[in-house]
Amino acid sequence: MKVAVLGATGMVGRTFVRLLENHPWFKLGALVASERTAGKRYGELVEDAPEEFRDMEIVPLGEFLKEPDVDLVFNALPASISREVEERLAEQIPVFTNARAHRYDDDVPILVPEVNPEHLKLIKIQRENRGWDGFIVTNPNCSTAVLTVSLAPLRRFGIKRLHVATMQAISGAGFSGLSALAIQDNVIPLIEGEEWKIENESRKILGRLDGGRIIPAPFEVSAIATRVPVLHGHTEAIFIELERGSVEEIREAFEAFDPLKELGLPSYERPLVYADVPQPRLHRDRGKGLTVTAGRLEKSGSAFKYVVTGHNLVRGAAGGSLLNAELARRMGYI
Repeated sequence: MKVAVLGATGMVGRTFVRLLENHPWFKLGALVASERTAGKRYGELVEDAPEEFRDMEIVPLGEFLKEPDVDLVFNALPASISREVEERLAEQIPVFTNARAHRYDDDVPILVPEVNPEHLKLIKIQRENRGWDGFIVTNPNCSTAVLTVSLAPLRRFGIKRLHVATMQAISGAGFSGLSALAIQDNVIPLIEGEEWKIENESRKILGRLDGGRIIPAPFEVSAIATRVPVLHGHTEAIFIELERGSVEEIREAFEAFDPLKELGLPSYERPLVYADVPQPRLHRDRGKGLTVTAGRLEKSGSAFKYVVTGHNLVRGAAGGSLLNAELARRMGYI
């Protein structure tokens, strides 16, 4: 299948491009970016561009929209322009997006393949509602992606409520999102809008499909999001109340969680592993960045506490979206 990456020169776009190198199912046919990059070669703009794509010429977004000529689109554009672009493309082409523009639409799934693959059934509803031949599938924000991978194996114990404090890498803010002087020797206990996303996206992802919409999971989620001076890799401290379960049972559930193993997806990696002390510098690149590491699991009064870390640009963004597309293809939606 011939695919395009929108926003190919940004941080998430570059990650998409790197992950598509030598992909057996998806052939990169268009690198799309802003008008100011028109006519330039990808290697001129991205020093570490894969050799396979260095000489590809950037296509301006406006020109691409006139004649997409691809089978599938990965979107890494800013949310501010994504809604209109995604809807226009989805009339004919499947769109797998990192943007938040459509995450909260009733007929659009926020997909984490290991957690809620059944939510792909919304594609049929979406096409019927909107008269599209294509569709939109979103992935969650980066911190939610890491969190929900760890929550999925705990559903069997009955999640009652959880509190999470994130320690998020600076690459999550994008190239121009954070001053080096602001983050050096500092922790910034505010990421605008992030806590609302974690609290609401987690409940949608872990919710149940009922007819044509998703009923959010009934448990409570409370989040506080912080930015820390780490380059890549979000770390999260989680306090969770369950209806039942023990430390031993929870750890076993973490270690056994591997629902995509038999599907033969090209980007498959083990989604969750256990380590005593998860750390971004040591563990963010596990499973080529798709594996979340959990650890520090302990009983804490009536609740449990544990820590997770995962790569925000791979599991939390481009890699998750690529896995979404592979799952959709395997399940016959594209």
